[in-house]
Amino acid sequence: MLSKLFHAFRAQNPEPDLPDPDAELALGALLVRVAKSDRDYQLEEISLIDRILARQFQHSPIEAAKIRATCEKLHAAAPETDTFASLIRSTTGIEMRLATLDALWEVVLADGRQQENELRIVEEARLAMGLTRAQADTARERARARLEKE
Repeated sequence: MLSKLFHAFRAQNPEPDLPDPDAELALGALLVRVAKSDRDYQLEEISLIDRILARQFQHSPIEAAKIRATCEKLHAAAPETDTFASLIRSTTGIEMRLATLDALWEVVLADGRQQENELRIVEEARLAMGLTRAQADTARERARARLEKE
């Protein structure tokens, strides 16, 4: 079903290089979406997205950067935030959904400012992934602790 949505969307906005998204690409696209939501896509955020993708999916730094570049294209051509989150929900278990929420919070907290647009995207993703507000609060604290260690 989600694949049909992407194909329908692409029919209007063709982008021949884009693969059909899987959970990894959906996570990356959500991370890019959060990072770009304040219209200030910083090197710090780009590097963090690369580190998250490398950590979550055991990629080398170069592989992670290539995946992030694909995710940037997906974000630009993509449907709504909840489509990516729904794809994650339908193809992964609770651990991956919670790890996705942790990663989203890491990007939100990376620059020390929580923007309204960033918070809205995280909330849309949380709802679409079927996670509770308590789980989101715990994810935010885990992300904060991880960023403090780095």
